[in-house]
Amino acid sequence: MNNVRTVSDTKRTFYNLHTRPINTIYRRVVEELMVEMHLLSVNVDFSYNPIYALGVVTTFDRFMQGYQPERDQESIFNALCQAVEQDPQRYRQDAERLQAIGKMPVKDLIAWLSQTAHLDRDADLQSQLQAIANNPNFKYSRLFAIGLFSLLENSDPELVKDEKQRTEALKAIATGLNLSDDKLNKDLELYRSNLDKMAQALIVMADMLSAERKKREQRKQQSTTPVAPPTSNE
Repeated sequence: MNNVRTVSDTKRTFYNLHTRPINTIYRRVVEELMVEMHLLSVNVDFSYNPIYALGVVTTFDRFMQGYQPERDQESIFNALCQAVEQDPQRYRQDAERLQAIGKMPVKDLIAWLSQTAHLDRDADLQSQLQAIANNPNFKYSRLFAIGLFSLLENSDPELVKDEKQRTEALKAIATGLNLSDDKLNKDLELYRSNLDKMAQALIVMADMLSAERKKREQRKQQSTTPVAPPTSNE
């Protein structure tokens, strides 16, 4: 008997946990992230790690920026993790722990991630990096790539803006962890492109809302303006 959860099972669980409607422009973001997390969770080669968690948290926080009502963001994130039978607090805590550790000089960070230097910062993370590098069946994912990118960005925002430096850093990390640097770069190019598109969509939406608000105000003013009585032609 096949007991593997389906995408439909995950979506059903999500919408049972978060019952408020999701704004249209963000619904696609949430559902795509949900499907991606689901497909990884049912893959036999997938195993949770803090870099993946950071990728999930970063993706959610970046793409859900500006979501209204703001209080719903936590509920959506919690439901997203619980729908794939994961603990949202674990994701948040691991992401915070990794970001705190990543606040080191970027050269040291790249050396640590690429396994050319061992830093005595977190023995658990050090062993997980070694396990990834030594596992020929490690299940790479776009979310893992985003976690790596987020660490670099947090350590040196200017480095990730420079294409040459960014490419060199990602190549060193990919080599050290036995990942495809070509795939890593392509996934991150798509991620950065999608962030730009989302930012543009939010600007368009803000402009539309502003125009609609002005129209409502004009209609309100017109409805409250007293009508002058007809002039007499006696």
